[in-house]
Amino acid sequence: MDYYGPMSRFKRLATLALLFPLVCSSAGAEEQATPVSNSVLGSELFYQLLVGEISAQRGDASSAYALMLDAARKANSEQLYERAVVLALGARSGESALTAAQAWSQAFPASQHANRYVLQILIGLNRISDTVDPLRKELANTQGPARIATISLLPRYLARATDRAQAASAIERALTPDLSNKTTGAAAWAAVGTMRLLAGNTDGALNAARRGTTFNAQSDEIATLALNLWDAKAPAAEDMVQKYMQGKAQPELRLEYARRLAVAKRVPEAYSQTQQVTRELPGLADGWLVLGSLEFQNRQFDAATTSLKKYVELRRSSPAEAAQGTERGVVQAYLLLSQMAEQGQRFDEALAYLQNIDSPAEAVRIQGRKASLLARQGKMAEARALLRDMPEKQPEDARTKVMAEVQLLRDYKQYNEAYAVLVEAAKRSPEDVELMYEQAMAAEKIGKPAEMESLLRQVIATKPDYHHAYNALGYSLADRNTRLTEARALIGKALELAPQDPYILDSLGWLEFRSGNLQEALRILNDAYKARPDAEIAAHLGEVLWNLNRRDDATSLWAEGKALNPDNETLLETMRRLNKP
Repeated sequence: MDYYGPMSRFKRLATLALLFPLVCSSAGAEEQATPVSNSVLGSELFYQLLVGEISAQRGDASSAYALMLDAARKANSEQLYERAVVLALGARSGESALTAAQAWSQAFPASQHANRYVLQILIGLNRISDTVDPLRKELANTQGPARIATISLLPRYLARATDRAQAASAIERALTPDLSNKTTGAAAWAAVGTMRLLAGNTDGALNAARRGTTFNAQSDEIATLALNLWDAKAPAAEDMVQKYMQGKAQPELRLEYARRLAVAKRVPEAYSQTQQVTRELPGLADGWLVLGSLEFQNRQFDAATTSLKKYVELRRSSPAEAAQGTERGVVQAYLLLSQMAEQGQRFDEALAYLQNIDSPAEAVRIQGRKASLLARQGKMAEARALLRDMPEKQPEDARTKVMAEVQLLRDYKQYNEAYAVLVEAAKRSPEDVELMYEQAMAAEKIGKPAEMESLLRQVIATKPDYHHAYNALGYSLADRNTRLTEARALIGKALELAPQDPYILDSLGWLEFRSGNLQEALRILNDAYKARPDAEIAAHLGEVLWNLNRRDDATSLWAEGKALNPDNETLLETMRRLNKP
């Protein structure tokens, strides 16, 4: 029996339920002191609505739409106009939906709801040039701050337009009166610039931002556009941002500027801007998170601890935050607090911070950190049990647990145990290419190159586009200085599958070094290190420099690599072999 059909029918008849009091006469009207005025909707119109809804329920969208639009016009009802639009959209008839929305807007000229339907449908139909009038109507009858706020929202309406250049033109035409207005000029040019930027016209967007500053250099809207232009690699936009920051900038925008400075590795400037944010608006939680992260980066651990605790306190004081569990910023704060406690050998405190994190998305990562803390205290068996006891909610969780345990064992150089875990996992999932690959890497670590090669060739046979296997086997041959022609073919195949991958470039550069081509090795490894500063690449590039008698450069590069990863075995072995402490 279909228990759900009647319920869906009731939902579709919701419009009729709303209109029912208007359609029906009141029983016993003669007994009431005040005469009841019957609705203009008679039984005929009510029947029309009923037939329309039944047609919709039966899948006859065309009849349902026609009946509903006709009823909307007769009853002059916004609800019925909207129902007609929804029916047309449900039937994927954009033109019919537009007809109904336009009829609705004409019948109720003051209805913003109707106008926004018209605007969105025109955008969906890619009739961008026709959006100018609805855009102007959206702005009608708004002045001052309300008009500026509406102007700022316009690019959001047109952000999903297929032809964004045309959309930028439509916004510019709609805003013609505002572009020269002292009050709204900055916001209007910011909207035009934002749309130009979305269209990929960076120069046009920069020009719009500059024109906007002539009206108001302290415009929040222009500052936001300038920040986005800076992200889009338009360095000239930062001058506008800096001038804005010299005034009374919005703390949220100052914080965004600080984040971008941090990404650009301009840490002192980022720190200064963030300090100003926390002074001006101490209740802005994110300011303390950014400040604490920068202090952690600068190894100002006491200050970082204070800032991060302040952030957590502000977040936790919000009932909405508490109800949502641990959001990403709080996870980051607790992880940093735990890391600082761990560095101070305060393992129980580090573990306590991790216990505060309630985030399903971060469960494996957090359990991994807990396990690492236990391992550092010599409790490896307990650490491994913690990882193995994690629940498996998704099919891939079993492999994730295996890899977490393997990584823990690798971190503590227990390579034989890591290999044994992978062997057992491979028995349970013999066709799992990733486990096979990891087993190959583990086999090499414990001195079984023949098994490694056999496993990697199985990976290649099973998944011919798995570029990691080609690269690993090619690098292994090059590193052992054997079968270099075969190594070149394997690494070439890896590059064909993943062009410009810095780790594959590292393998190729190392192959050139083994082949005696020092200058070519230098060129390739330089490119790899620029693309991905990494301790292992630094080890290889440094050795090439050392053999080119550029020993100061080599030593400096190894120091950089050691700062990136002080425990990298390739780097440490290279420095020992070449007698560099």
